Amino acid sequence: MTNWLPDISSGSGPVYVRVADSIENAISHGVLPPGAKLPPQRNLAFDIGVTIGTISRAYALVHERGLVAGEVGRGTYVLDREHSRPITQTDPITQALAGTRGIEAPGATIRFDTTAAPDIGQGEIIGRLFADISREKSLEISSYSRSFPASWSLAGQAWLTRNDWQPAVENVVPTLGAHAAAIAVIAAVTSPGDKIVFENLTYTQVSRATRLLGRRSILVESDEHGIVPDDFERLCQQQHPRLAFLMPTAHNPTLTTMPEARRRAIAAIARRHSVWLIEDDIYGGMTGDPTPLLASIAPERTFLVSGLSKAVTAGVRGGWVACPPHFAQRVKVTHKMTTGGLPFILAETGARLVHSGHALALRGRTVAEIATREAMAREIFAGFDFQSHPNIPFLWLKLPEPWLSGTFKNAALAEGVLIDDEDEFKAARTENVYHRVRVAFSSPQRREDVAAGFMTLRRLLENGSAGYDSDS
Repeated sequence: MTNWLPDISSGSGPVYVRVADSIENAISHGVLPPGAKLPPQRNLAFDIGVTIGTISRAYALVHERGLVAGEVGRGTYVLDREHSRPITQTDPITQALAGTRGIEAPGATIRFDTTAAPDIGQGEIIGRLFADISREKSLEISSYSRSFPASWSLAGQAWLTRNDWQPAVENVVPTLGAHAAAIAVIAAVTSPGDKIVFENLTYTQVSRATRLLGRRSILVESDEHGIVPDDFERLCQQQHPRLAFLMPTAHNPTLTTMPEARRRAIAAIARRHSVWLIEDDIYGGMTGDPTPLLASIAPERTFLVSGLSKAVTAGVRGGWVACPPHFAQRVKVTHKMTTGGLPFILAETGARLVHSGHALALRGRTVAEIATREAMAREIFAGFDFQSHPNIPFLWLKLPEPWLSGTFKNAALAEGVLIDDEDEFKAARTENVYHRVRVAFSSPQRREDVAAGFMTLRRLLENGSAGYDSDS
């Protein structure tokens, strides 16, 4: 145990940051050598005259910087440099595009950061389809996809049909997944400098991609029912956006589903201000939710996108977009320009999965597997605040004091569990703080690994600052 005390008389910023900076400085100069145990939080708070919460945040920050490790019941120790997390030199643009996820996922972890369809044996089915296509369509596989068979759009029509609404087949464009569909739409109907509306929390891969296209993101407020109509109206009047990206059903990451009255209000505002709408329905078909689609309420301005990645298979990259009348050709061209084109074998495989009935059957098995895992989550996380849905492969977990979202993510990673903090879902800079993380549980192959990951997270939630320190 060291008798070292931090010097917080100099420096700027909040006290907890100055404490953390003092710890880092002491480690850099050898005052706190590898293996040194930091003072217990309660003792240090008393010695320097601050609250224990301040010290807890400071210890969390130096843990996040990779300088110390916490052992439950033993305390917080300075890491040996060779075992410290290396500082990666990543340029700011690359880091901004990557978000809070690493450029490459760390190894040897339980991955709770992806919502791709679980492994339910679809590889065998896809392997047979690949073999059939290779034998029957060898010429098409060896060349570029210069024409799209009608079966591809018919498969999209079938997959996008929901709640008594069906797109016209001539308005359906096959795409390289739902993400590529959304980007193609944005490229097709907006121009560089145009403003795109996103919720404060959303699927940010699209918002980051729009910045690459030279579009600007603006944020709209949301509540427990989705986008707030009054704030959307205000944005439309003051900032004149060209398009809004929405996830009305099973929103990622909050799991909110927008009620019909709210959808009609948003559609009416978009109609008054000539705003295009992208309705991302990637989870919609898994929910069984009967609420009418925005595409059925405002078909003249809504682009409905979805695909196979969450319910069937992510590796095939099967996706489609249903366009308003007369926009399919434009979106098809922009999709080719932004992606390089649609690989024949992937598009044909996606279509055959749908036409054969395999896609629906696999979706049923996926939903059943997710329901089992979601029930495990509800049991293991009982007593904590979180949102979940029996058919959706993630939960939105509220963190108790003193956890911060990014700090909890790093603490989980140190325990071998990879999750997403709230910043991963922020479409632009915002003052909103939610103190939440998303825990996605479809990726691990074995339910035992899912349960082990859940238990690890629960231990962190229960121990709080004890994960970094002990008074013993």
